[in-house]
Amino acid sequence: MNLIAAVDNNWAIGRKGQLLVRIPKDHKQFREETLGKIVVYGRKTLQTFPRGTPLEDRRNIILSKTMGRQVKGAEIADSLEELLRKLKDCVSEDVYVIGGESVYRQMLPYCDTAHITKIDHSYEADAYFPNLDKDPQWEAAADSDEQTYFDIAYTFVRYERKKSRGERRNNCDGMINNTCYTTDRRNLQ
Repeated sequence: MNLIAAVDNNWAIGRKGQLLVRIPKDHKQFREETLGKIVVYGRKTLQTFPRGTPLEDRRNIILSKTMGRQVKGAEIADSLEELLRKLKDCVSEDVYVIGGESVYRQMLPYCDTAHITKIDHSYEADAYFPNLDKDPQWEAAADSDEQTYFDIAYTFVRYERKKSRGERRNNCDGMINNTCYTTDRRNLQ
């Protein structure tokens, strides 16, 4: 599965329920990556969308214990286990976790690729993405040339989870795309 986010120098992603900055090329990349795919996000992220409605032309799954109601154009998963059941027959590469902070943290162990727009600025923030540069399980696999939007410099970086060799467990809690996942939050092969 994939994670996709825009982060500042401190891996911040938002403040008071809003993005830190809006960069048109970042939004274009987000659209191109997720169009026709499955997007997973939380209730607070839904509230940031135009008119508070799910994204068009995607399968929307909202992970929320408190949603408790129907949302036209979206499915609700009230637990991580229910979400994983909904995703079990999906092609892993077609699933994109798009926020917010708590959903990123819950889904990080189940993802193998992160599409990160790294913004060269430090904003005042109250929501953060896990710092993949400090996580020994992740490595930057590719990055773009530096781009600018007015005076904001940014790059697109693709992170990949490092593959562990020969590690295998028989006590799988779930399978996604023939990959064993356990509740101890580790991605195993």
